[in-house]
Amino acid sequence: MGDTRAVQGRSAPRAYIGSFTSAGGRGVLAADVDAATGALTVTGASDAVADPSFLALAGPVLHAVSETESGAVAAFDVTGPAPRPLGDPVPVEGAGPTHLALAAGHLVTANYTSGSVTVLPLAADGTPRPATAVLRHEGRGSVPGRQSGPHAHQVLPDPSGRWVVSVDLGTDSVRVCALDPATGALTLHRETTLRPGTGPRHLAFHPAGTHAYVLNELEPTLTVCRWDAAAGILEPLGETPVVPEGTTGPSYPSEVVASPDGRFLWAAVRGDDTLAVLALGPDGAKADLVATVPCGGAWPRDLTLDPSGRRLYAANERSGDVTWFDVDPETGVPVRAGAIEVPAASCVVFG
Repeated sequence: MGDTRAVQGRSAPRAYIGSFTSAGGRGVLAADVDAATGALTVTGASDAVADPSFLALAGPVLHAVSETESGAVAAFDVTGPAPRPLGDPVPVEGAGPTHLALAAGHLVTANYTSGSVTVLPLAADGTPRPATAVLRHEGRGSVPGRQSGPHAHQVLPDPSGRWVVSVDLGTDSVRVCALDPATGALTLHRETTLRPGTGPRHLAFHPAGTHAYVLNELEPTLTVCRWDAAAGILEPLGETPVVPEGTTGPSYPSEVVASPDGRFLWAAVRGDDTLAVLALGPDGAKADLVATVPCGGAWPRDLTLDPSGRRLYAANERSGDVTWFDVDPETGVPVRAGAIEVPAASCVVFG
């Protein structure tokens, strides 16, 4: 979810919240975090960029996608109480960017509508420069209306830093790519195909770097995969549900988070408006659904673990709030602890 290093000169923890301006959101918000309770207090906001739905932090610079048809990324100085835009947004040469991450000194975006991944180098001051590469996905899936073409939904570096992976809902696959830090070139290394019609949306790596967990949107399941960082190979091992047996849905999972100790996974599920708790086996090769709890609102688009690993934050888009939960360290079950109003909330990152 971005770099969680504290901004130099600030001791209090901070959170940054993205929201959809087209649905009444305030854009990018900054908030103080009460270390004792997890409570958020908004200190300022910027609506300088349309629909900053996903964020990534690198020291004092916060990066945001602009999830619009024209597609762009923007940078903000976050050393003050409110995010301050740093220059004009930079086009990603793709439509509907939904996710971004920092990798090998570059900013990488997943462009949902155009089904592509874009690489943008970062200047010395941390602001993005024009794109050096656009990797266009190819293919389609079996679900009419959702998989007529590629839809890149997430992009992130693997724990080893050797690879960049992109999750494509439209092609039921995950692509493993090599990013050249010197030139910004992005090269497809391998594509792993998952079960047709699952619609993979996001993935999370096991903290040991040996497994990855792909959360599927079109079917409420999690695909457990073995990850070979040396060879850049993702191998599906099996699936597990993220909703209880008998759930009628519709259910649209959105985000998956792994605990720092590798014991639990949490998944947000829209429609059901729940957070699923999954227990991981000792080696990470197996995941079992053990509990679900209400997300505290409606349509949890994003789920984030705070830097302490003790609290989860759900960005509930349709109810317009961010709700936080204390995590039971023994069972992994989240317990609601509070919430703040954030219209059209879409993501939370910490710094």
